[in-house]
Amino acid sequence: MLNWLQSFTLSERLKGVFLLAVTAVLLSTSGLGIKWIDWNPLAIAGARSGVAALVIWAAFRHSPISWNKAAVIGGVAYAAMMLTFVTAVKLTTAANVILLQYTCPVYVAILGAVFLNEKPGWQDLVTIGAVVGGMVLFFQEQMSADGLAGNLLAILSGVSMAVMTVAMRLQKEGSPFGSVLLGNGLTFFCGLPFIFSGSPGAGGWAAIVALGCVQIGLAYVLYSLAIKYVTALEASIITMIEPILNPLWVFLLLGEGPGFWSLVGGGIILLAIAGRYIIPAIKPQAAAGG
Repeated sequence: MLNWLQSFTLSERLKGVFLLAVTAVLLSTSGLGIKWIDWNPLAIAGARSGVAALVIWAAFRHSPISWNKAAVIGGVAYAAMMLTFVTAVKLTTAANVILLQYTCPVYVAILGAVFLNEKPGWQDLVTIGAVVGGMVLFFQEQMSADGLAGNLLAILSGVSMAVMTVAMRLQKEGSPFGSVLLGNGLTFFCGLPFIFSGSPGAGGWAAIVALGCVQIGLAYVLYSLAIKYVTALEASIITMIEPILNPLWVFLLLGEGPGFWSLVGGGIILLAIAGRYIIPAIKPQAAAGG
């Protein structure tokens, strides 16, 4: 895998951007797959991660793993992200979950100030306020306990994702894939008791294998390579392609769409993050190209 990547003549940063864009497209199929499988959400998360762990091990089996504090924290955060995400998708709409999870760049900015020595400015604080306002609008339409619980789990998934991103970036000179391998292993063992509680059927198992191999396994192989070439904040920003595509697949194939206030709140969240992080990142590149 590493030799294949090095065969391209792109700059290291552009390699990272490209790999993250592909990662986001692969990850965006999660909502559709999870909604389609009729099984316990923790069983789905565990079985999917079990398959993904095998794919990741196969991809990096010749690479040494450096176990340290950052690797373990990243692995635990990864498992928490997976378990909360899958459960949230079963409790509320895929659009709500993915949009709330992708408040992640805000948390990355905060954690980056502490652990990566990247201090957030006043613009970051304004962005955080706008994201909180978007969250409030999300809750306007949640009339059931299940909907509320799903949204809270989605937020927790976003926080876990931020911790994982920063922890993996801290391993940029080491082996960040170790966190993903550990995280998938932990997710598998957490879901193992629920796997024996029933069966999703032949079609469900086929979907789980596909999700494990491609949507998680291949996606996080690419992510583990990309995080070496870009900052933690860039990684969380570029993968925002996922929240745009994720509910789109679910809407086109399953007919499930978010409500009005969810769209408004989600739009505020995405616009706030894009305005603060994505547009400023694009402008210097455009100026250099011109």
